Amino acid sequence: MQQHHQSILPDEDLASVILSDLKRVVREYATAATESTCPAVRKLFTDLLNSTLNMQGQLFTAMQSQQMYNTSSPALRQEIDKQGKQYDQTLQKTNQFVQQKLSGIAQQSVYYTSQPNVAHIPQQQAQQPPRYYS
Repeated sequence: MQQHHQSILPDEDLASVILSDLKRVVREYATAATESTCPAVRKLFTDLLNSTLNMQGQLFTAMQSQQMYNTSSPALRQEIDKQGKQYDQTLQKTNQFVQQKLSGIAQQSVYYTSQPNVAHIPQQQAQQPPRYYS
């Protein structure tokens, strides 16, 4: 004798909850992968991320084919282009910022000599050898 249990929630609601959980897990795995310093741990989280993305995509496709997922209205091409340009500008600014910081770090690692301004320093201190800064 087979018993059939009926769910408290409709299939559409259950699928939506699972889809939301998969999206959350994707974010968590992505964060874990980007913050991992051990290559083996990073690979583990990357593999889990890819697997979860695959499951999320399959569930989304199944829900969409069953009309369980309402997609947003189509975006205007102009809005997509505008967002793309803003993204490109942000990316360019970010790359410039990173390059400036990297070149600043490289310059800080070089030793510099400093010649004191002897007009404002007492004679004893003016005779000291130059100081090196890193």
